Amino acid sequence: MDFAKLFELVVAASLINNFVFTRFLGLCIFFGVSRKMETAVGMSITFTAVMVVSAALSWVVYEKIMIPLDLTFLKIIIFIGIVAAFVQSADTIMKKVSPALYYKLGVYLALITTNCIILAVPLINAGEKYNFFESMAFGLGSGLGFALALVIMASIRERLEVADVPAPFRGLPISFIIAGLIALAFTGFSGLITL
Repeated sequence: MDFAKLFELVVAASLINNFVFTRFLGLCIFFGVSRKMETAVGMSITFTAVMVVSAALSWVVYEKIMIPLDLTFLKIIIFIGIVAAFVQSADTIMKKVSPALYYKLGVYLALITTNCIILAVPLINAGEKYNFFESMAFGLGSGLGFALALVIMASIRERLEVADVPAPFRGLPISFIIAGLIALAFTGFSGLITL
């Protein structure tokens, strides 16, 4: 097992190819949950856990069942089913363990099931033919990248609540401008690691 390759995958997925700032995926949850730091951190932990576990489960199902049975044409449907089953389990556990966070995350928790980032991770893993550990590293890196994006945006949006923002830019317009500026800053990471 090449730890340098795994580390590169984590860094590349979280910084260089960040799903939010370089691929512009997952923006619905990104803008919806990044209003408060508490919900951003809760969603970050949930999202990262779902990404890592769904990447692992999807790899096992894809490599051990779908490829031998020549069912690779069903990968989108099967990957959505795997993610949905795991998210439903996480939803039930969170409802019991942390009801306050469960109600703060609200509808966004259910949106994880069909979120494009969650689905993109196993699809990219299958397309790039990553092994099991590489798939998990890519899932972890993608989750950490999404968490980084959420925490950065939540910290800025909390400060914008007390800032003197011109009326036409209040709310979502200034959030889009800020996200664009952060995305521009993230382009500075391009070329850091060549995979």
